[in-house]
Amino acid sequence: MTLYAVIFYVLAAIVVLSTLLAIIQRQVVNAVVCLIISFIATALLFYLLGAPFLAALEVIIYAGAIMVLFLFIVMTVKVESDEDAKAEIYRWLPAVVLAIISFIVGGVLIFEIPGSKISLNTGMASPATFGQFVFETYWFPVEIASFLLLIGLVGALYLGRRESRKESEDRP
Repeated sequence: MTLYAVIFYVLAAIVVLSTLLAIIQRQVVNAVVCLIISFIATALLFYLLGAPFLAALEVIIYAGAIMVLFLFIVMTVKVESDEDAKAEIYRWLPAVVLAIISFIVGGVLIFEIPGSKISLNTGMASPATFGQFVFETYWFPVEIASFLLLIGLVGALYLGRRESRKESEDRP
């Protein structure tokens, strides 16, 4: 088994584990952090498979912009926590371990071993060609995804305002 096969399987395991953790976390902020780790590991997989442009898009769009939107929605909707600080540390432990492994594997992947005879072949499509292909062929799914994100944002704002109205009505 080559070094790149080991890196591939480690990154695939990180993606699966962090996505599973994002699903089963009780705290919303912890779930968002696990999802960010999943997106970064997916970007490293894209880079490993020879698509550095897609890796950059994954980090910029998903791990950057969409996760900021999710965190904004989470901060808008008030979620109460009744956990103690010691339990909070243990809840962050899996995410921290997966993030450290992701950064180590990413460092090995980006700064290849100098004596290594294996080098990665990058994708052959330019960003302009890729963009033209996506927006000519898949323009409708892109619009549907953006519309769904807008609906999620409006729903979160509605839920957040409804909670604040109830609190203001309850005050004397």
